[in-house]
Amino acid sequence: MKTIGLIGGMSWESSLEYYRTINKEMNRKLGGLHSAECLLYSVDFEEIERLQSAGQWQEAGEQLGRVAQKMEQAGADFIVICTNTMHKVVGQIEEKISIPVLHIADTTAVEIRSKDLVKVGLLGTSYTMEQDFYRSRIESHGIEVLVPPSEQRGEINRIIFEELVAGDLRQTSRETFQQAIRDLMAEGAEGIILGCTEIGLLIKPEDADVPVFDTAQIHAVAAVNEALKNDQEKGVDTNE
Repeated sequence: MKTIGLIGGMSWESSLEYYRTINKEMNRKLGGLHSAECLLYSVDFEEIERLQSAGQWQEAGEQLGRVAQKMEQAGADFIVICTNTMHKVVGQIEEKISIPVLHIADTTAVEIRSKDLVKVGLLGTSYTMEQDFYRSRIESHGIEVLVPPSEQRGEINRIIFEELVAGDLRQTSRETFQQAIRDLMAEGAEGIILGCTEIGLLIKPEDADVPVFDTAQIHAVAAVNEALKNDQEKGVDTNE
């Protein structure tokens, strides 16, 4: 089993779900009392969010790069960044380490293609919905990406930063997301990417009439598969 290096705290609410999902999935595959070998470094999100708001992505990337270095030195075999937005600086992180980063957009795109979908809606922070770093990564897998209009994007971003990162789950906010999903469906979206790792705390599969792709859950399961890849290649039983 490889050791998973989790860079979390952005926010800790979704990092908790990563830890839970990874260990439950590892136990599902291996049985008994098995759990994942992993390291978790939880950053202070206040500091990271301040850098995001100020557009200081270079500094944010340097900070997370230093964290990744520490995790590699501590024995991590690969890195999982437990947030969609901070994959904007994945290149800076990769430059500082010799171990791979498991990219959240790639794992999500593979899951979408496995459902034979080619046109999806994307919900997330304003950075994720509006900037190219995430959408282009999804689109490189042959998937068309739609986003809500400006006003909806602003409200979705507000809900994420003012409510979801604090674990504040409101019915009115669920209805806001559901309306955004319906509007994207009207534009032809065949599925919806929950492109912020907190959105899955609020929106569940039953809240939409098309498949929803919870990036935190997909990423966490992919991390388990990566951790067990060598065992699977050697024919070790992983309950697949």
